[in-house]
Amino acid sequence: MILSESTAVWLLLVFDAIIGIVLILGSKSQPFPRPAKRFGSFMLIIAGLLFMGQSAPNPTSLEAHLGILSVVGAFGLVIGIHHMLNTRREVLVAPMAGFMFCVGVAGLITLTWDDLTEFEHWAGFLALVVLAGGQTWLVFRGLLIGRLPLAWSQAGMVALHKGQLHGPHGAIECFEKAWDADEEHLNPMAYSALYRINQFLGNNQQATHWNELFLESGGKSAVAVEWLEAIDNCLKNMGYSSPNLDDE
Repeated sequence: MILSESTAVWLLLVFDAIIGIVLILGSKSQPFPRPAKRFGSFMLIIAGLLFMGQSAPNPTSLEAHLGILSVVGAFGLVIGIHHMLNTRREVLVAPMAGFMFCVGVAGLITLTWDDLTEFEHWAGFLALVVLAGGQTWLVFRGLLIGRLPLAWSQAGMVALHKGQLHGPHGAIECFEKAWDADEEHLNPMAYSALYRINQFLGNNQQATHWNELFLESGGKSAVAVEWLEAIDNCLKNMGYSSPNLDDE
């Protein structure tokens, strides 16, 4: 090895901590921050336990640390890909867990490289190529083109039910992000909500702006009645009777 085992372990501890911090800080940019925040907190706990273990008479070996990274990374990949492709509620856990899994598996292959046969060398090399390709896809699909308009609409409705209109993850911020050029059916849903909310707040100029966009995107015919009724009910619970939107 180029690095001593002790140095490699400490570098992995720093890596664990960085992943945890990135997940916690990055969770604030997700429609539903809880998955990334929980996984980040879990990683910081693991990093803390391994850090304390370094002062034990028998500290955690490099192989064990890489094994933990591989297992936790695989667990995070399952959760992250589920959220990224199925629920579409967040796109941060999958690529971060992918980094962990790649480091863990690549490290284990490297440590055992001298003991492998030629066939196993080729198998390990192909495995690393597949891992690199998969991680590139996760970064591209999640961090670069992560599409979350549906999740932002869902988060906006959750905030509206809570009566939270302003601030981070408030209804206004969420609905302002709930649009997508490829999923145009989501746009009038966000526009109608923003129009009603701004009418409630007395922001007539903003309300007019969002109403114009709502009408341009199809008006009432482009939005399910249940969606408009849900917004009206939330506003009524806050003491406001939402005006009717005019399609004409």
